[in-house]
Amino acid sequence: MLKHLKTLSGHQNPVYALATSDHNETFFSAGNDKGIVEWSLETMAFVKVKMPVQSSVYYLHYNNNLLFIGERSGAFSVYDLKAEKVVARINAHTKPIFNIQTIKSKNELLTTGEDGSVAVWSLHDYSEIYRFQAAYDTVRAIAISPDETEIALGCKDHLIKIYHLADYSLKQNLEGHSLPVTSLAYHPTGKYLISGSRDAQLKIWNLPGYDLRETIPAHLFTVYNIAFHPTLPYFATSSQDKSIKLWDAENFKLYKILSLEKMGIGHTHSINKIIWSNDGKFLISTGDDRKVMVWEMEN
Repeated sequence: MLKHLKTLSGHQNPVYALATSDHNETFFSAGNDKGIVEWSLETMAFVKVKMPVQSSVYYLHYNNNLLFIGERSGAFSVYDLKAEKVVARINAHTKPIFNIQTIKSKNELLTTGEDGSVAVWSLHDYSEIYRFQAAYDTVRAIAISPDETEIALGCKDHLIKIYHLADYSLKQNLEGHSLPVTSLAYHPTGKYLISGSRDAQLKIWNLPGYDLRETIPAHLFTVYNIAFHPTLPYFATSSQDKSIKLWDAENFKLYKILSLEKMGIGHTHSINKIIWSNDGKFLISTGDDRKVMVWEMEN
């Protein structure tokens, strides 16, 4: 299933953010260090520091040769990977940004974070189109339905809020978790939404009605990420409990646990972010131990 391939070191501080690009061999990482780091999956090595940052980076998002960088300061930067320069820096929020997503069909960018507001930006000129208060406190996660008709927001008040993307009106609140919601992901076909929380549980919500189908006691501590494999019926989760788990996306059977305890190799601290390479060959993980690990998907 998944085996450890390489540990990439170089970060001096905890790492919070990862992003792939359209170039299969390239990915980026960032966190409490002073810059955005580019890595190569071809050489399994450090390439270069792409750009300096003014405060800690909590989120990276790639779209159409642009890298969006969400900072602790509440600002986000837009780095053009072709021109190799920052093309915009927007003071978007008064508190840290925890998530950035693009709505391709509307050519819009969403930012959210600790102030509980969701800001909608034009991808043409980064002007603010709309802003709404989704929660009184932190919104940690955004998931966009595959057909881009709805978004789910994971909130600190343990609610999941579903909004219509056409006009950003509230559709419904999902109550199920007992603690803050920290991760969300729609199944690639849109048949269900998975949520993860500080309560260490995964919840499966069937669409279109968002009725609760299943609750899985998935981890020991906070579930920070849920990442669907790009082509195969699997998803991976990562947690503050220092483990990554690989699950069946049809029946939710647990296939594999990647941890120091189980495998003799793994992260020694909280795993803050996991992503799949575009081709699905690799799972990349990072966290508070300052390491970036690459796991290979075996046939």
